This record gives sequence, C-alpha cells and structure tokens, in this order.
Amino acid sequence: MHDLVIRGGTVVDGTGAPPFEADIAIEGARIVAVGPVPGRGREEIAAKGLLVTPGFVDIHTHYDAQASWSERLISSSINGVTTALIGNCGVGFAPCRPERRDMLVKLMEGVEDLPEVVLTEGLTWTWETFPDYLNFLAARRYDTDIAAMVTHAPLRVHVMGERAEAHAEATEEECAEMARLAAEGLAAGAVGISTSRALAHRTLDGRHIPTLGAPEAELEGLARVLRAHGSGWLQVISDFDDPAEEEFARLRRVAAVAGRPLTFSLLQRESKPTFWRWLLDRVEEANAEGVRMLGQVMGRPVGLMFGFELSQHPFLTRPSYREVAHLPLPERVAALRDPARRARILAEPTDDAALKARLNNWDKIFPLGDPPDYEPPPERSVAAMAAARGMTPEALCYDLMLERDGRAILNRPLLNYADGDLEAIREMMTHPHTLMGLGDGGAHVGYICDASCMTHMLVHWARDRQRGPRLPVEVAVRRISRDNAEAMGLADRGVLAPGRKADINVIDFGRLRMRAPDMRYDLPAGGKRLVQEAEGYVATILSGVVTYREGEATGALPGRLVRGPQRAA
Repeated sequence: MHDLVIRGGTVVDGTGAPPFEADIAIEGARIVAVGPVPGRGREEIAAKGLLVTPGFVDIHTHYDAQASWSERLISSSINGVTTALIGNCGVGFAPCRPERRDMLVKLMEGVEDLPEVVLTEGLTWTWETFPDYLNFLAARRYDTDIAAMVTHAPLRVHVMGERAEAHAEATEEECAEMARLAAEGLAAGAVGISTSRALAHRTLDGRHIPTLGAPEAELEGLARVLRAHGSGWLQVISDFDDPAEEEFARLRRVAAVAGRPLTFSLLQRESKPTFWRWLLDRVEEANAEGVRMLGQVMGRPVGLMFGFELSQHPFLTRPSYREVAHLPLPERVAALRDPARRARILAEPTDDAALKARLNNWDKIFPLGDPPDYEPPPERSVAAMAAARGMTPEALCYDLMLERDGRAILNRPLLNYADGDLEAIREMMTHPHTLMGLGDGGAHVGYICDASCMTHMLVHWARDRQRGPRLPVEVAVRRISRDNAEAMGLADRGVLAPGRKADINVIDFGRLRMRAPDMRYDLPAGGKRLVQEAEGYVATILSGVVTYREGEATGALPGRLVRGPQRAA
C-alpha cells in the first residue's frame, strides 16, 4: 500500500526524454516507483490522458517580504511552482540592524515596487542576522519550498551604514566583514549570493542601489566565500553599459575567482536589439574555458501592464486624470467616462520624455486579452487598431482601459519584443548556457505579473504558438524543472524518478491556460497586487502531499525552507 499513486499518466519526467505512459508511486515525501505499480495507494489520482510533470523550480522571485506574512506564494504556487528562490537582485531584509530597517524597506519599495506601507505593516522584524532570518522562515509553513540567497545590498548597509547609500568604496576591513557575514549566511543554508549593478534599481526618491558600482575587489571577496564554501552560485543583474566589454570581463573574472556558476539576466533591449547575441557569444567563450556563466531568460516579453486600476498607464501624469486618481475605482471610472473630462485628458500632453517613450508608444501597446496573448502581431497594437477604426491612438487606449468597468489591461512590452515577435527569445531559450527565470513573483505587484511564466512555457511554447516554431513538451518541461533545480544545487528534485522528491504536477494539457491577471487588495494595510491564475492544473503535489486541486488550495502546507544544496537519492 503506497501513500499516493498517480495512475496511468503521460509522464514527462524532466530529463528531456520523450513522454511515456506510467504510474507513479509515492511514499512519504519521495517517489518510490515510476512504471507499472501493481499495489494500491491510500489515495489515487486517475491521470489517463493527463501530463504528469515534475513540480516547477522558479529561480527568480522576490517573495522575501511576502514569505514573512503569507503561507501562500501566489502567483507562483498556483502556476505549478513547487520550489521558489528568493533573495534575487541583491535586495532583501537581512542582515539588518534595527536602525537600518527603513533603509532596506525604501530600497525594496523602489527596486521591486512593494509599497512602503505594505512592508512596514507586514514585516515582523524578529531577526537581525541572516541566520536569524532563515530560522524565521524555517519555522513557517508554505505552499512551496523556499530557498534563499544572501543579498549584497543589506550586507553593505549593515556594515557601512549611510556610506553604503553614498556608494563609498568599502575599506579592506569592511570588505572582510561583508565576506564574513556572507560566509555565515551560506553556512546557515543560503544557496548563493546576489548583487545588482543596474542603474534602474533605485529608491523612489532616486537613490541608486548601494551595490551599484561596487569595486571588483569587493565582489571578489564575496566570490572567494563561494569558492571556500564549495556550493552555491552568484546571481547578478547588470546593464552591461560600463562599457559592455569591461563589465563582462569584470564579471567573468569574478566568476573565475568563485569557481562557481555566475548567472545574470539576459534580455533583448529595444535600444540594442542584437546585444544579447554578443553576450551569449561571450558566455560561450567563458564556458569553453572553464568559467561557468549562465544567462537567465524570460520566455515572453518583460514589460508593463496598463490599466486604470493598475499603477501604470499612459494618462497617469496628466493633470485632469490626477484630479480623480485618488477616487475608489468605481467613482474614478464614472468620472473618466464623463465626455468633458475624457476630452481634457486626451488633449493634455505627457511632458516627461522618458515617460512618453514608455507610456505613450502606441505601436508597442497591445490589449492583453483573456486568455492573454504575449506574442501579439503588429496589427493588434493600439496604433494599428486605432488607424483601422479612424480614431486617435490616445482615444482608443483610453476607451479600451475603461472596458470591464475600468479593469481591462493593456500590455507594453519593454524587453524581449524589439522585433515584434519572440524569435530572439526562442534562440535564447534553446541555448545550452541559459536558464528559464525572471518571473519576479512577489515584486512589481501593481503593474507586472510574470510569475505565470511557467504556465506560459507550456501553453505558448509547447502547444499554441503560431508565429514560429514551438518546443517539444519534454524540452519545455526540462527547462523549468531539472535544469533550474540542478543549476542551483537542488539535485533531489526536478526529475520524476525513484528516490527523488515527490514534487509533481498533474496537468490537463489540452485545457491548460492562463487567465488574465486580476487585482486583489489583500496585502498588509490593504495593499493591492496583481494575481494571475491558471486552469488545467488537475493537481499540484509538494513533498507527496496534494496542495492544489483544480486551482483550489487543499489547506495542506508542506512547503519548507531548503537549506543549502540537496543531493539526489
């Protein structure tokens, strides 16, 4: 008698092997058999005609705050994710002296779009050191497993105080103390160290992230900690504008010192649409010479979602809109439907050039739809639709956002869509030195919702894509399960095989789809966040326990903090 048997499913085991029909038997938290299972299960799931895959491993989330007040890491957990990595981009909440808390809150607010009032009310601050923070997480229960990284910005702030905010160069003693704290975090169970070198990462009042421009010697100090520890990776986000050759060479040298993988965000920019190829060429050279570097890739455009209920839209800064922006949504929508106000808003310009390029580029704004379309053709742009209807793009955009009682959403791809399709992304995704990530679950909650990128990987790339080649389902599954798990040192999961952790999705592939995101007001202090649900997940299983059935929580919370690398059985 087994604890759970998944009977007769089409198994996509995470290795990239072709699908095959089999039963899966589970005892406790482990898979004990894949193949014909003659015995019975105390519980059985009839999976004939359904896909059975490993649970997905999300290597780029920002649930650092949400994990302190919520047991559910939504939207990731409702999109098949069973392991989530927090502590990306060099921002987090430990170590932290009590007098520095406001500094880290303002940094997270600016970099990851989590309102200060939400963080102030939600964070309990029962920790000071990084080991204390991990102990806090370990005492909680979740609907996914959580792994964490040591974050560079809190290290700098903890050691240097206001000098970190001023981007002062750390002394040798300060570098040594940061390295000591990083080693302490790794010993306590962190799976890596993260840092940011991105100009866009700044507080709301315009101050750059404390790690911007950190000298190579400081980075090498952290790299030596990883080498001495013998496991873990270094996660970096960089603009590669310093210039690019010097910045890449710097990061390659740091990776060589670490002797551990270095992973960085790989994206296609509108201003440099082929630069990603240059980066991948350099990555190939580094790996060929024994320096492991990996690009993290998003399987769809990274951008902004617009709507009158969201935090961003093209009329946000116009005076006649700002007069009613404070109103509750129903009253605001009523005011926006007034013909006189509509005319005034449409007549007002967006004066800020940067905002205009981002918010008023009508050729690059598309209705998102339900189910969402993340590879829309040019004729679906607001500009093209407006021309066909004999309207101005501004007027059509305004009217589209008033649909669904003001809850309609438009999409403005900023990255990965310079060519108007996803062919560049397909090349990145299929490269041997890339990983699938950048979903940013838990961050940018008012205008981005990409934690559903795991579902998108299956729906779009393995089934529905019309504007170019698709991926075999076994390749798509491998990319979001085994590849990610092994890269971050969690070799006990990501594959359906005897002895492996029983993290599993049972999926009705023909019925699988993403829903349009919807706004919820369930964060601390009534804060709002976008949530994106999916249909077609018959069951999600974590550590042998069913956590979701048909998208509904079962109440089980077997998720735990994962401390350090995990070996395959």
